[in-house]
Amino acid sequence: MKKIWWVHITALLLIAAITCGPLSLALGAGWVAEANGCTLHEGFVNPCIIGGRDYGETLYGMGMMGWLAIASIPLGLMMLAAYLVIVFIVWLVRRQQTKEPPAKG
Repeated sequence: MKKIWWVHITALLLIAAITCGPLSLALGAGWVAEANGCTLHEGFVNPCIIGGRDYGETLYGMGMMGWLAIASIPLGLMMLAAYLVIVFIVWLVRRQQTKEPPAKG
């Protein structure tokens, strides 16, 4: 049987992106704001001038993605658990199918 390891890696990367994506955006916004001496919080948009352009609203939107992590982390963990259960069941079924029947006599 042909190995399809790339399917498993793709599925796990997709689950990781859904799980960690919003939190990564919020942390990235905080790092960019801090590196440029800007104030970032969830109360309202603050101006953040980087290279002569105001990125305050963009950073605010990215920072608010942290609230989405409240839902995405548990959802991602449930998807990971479901994926692992499905992979285990498929492995058990295939293992059972490849066993030779007991010899008679």
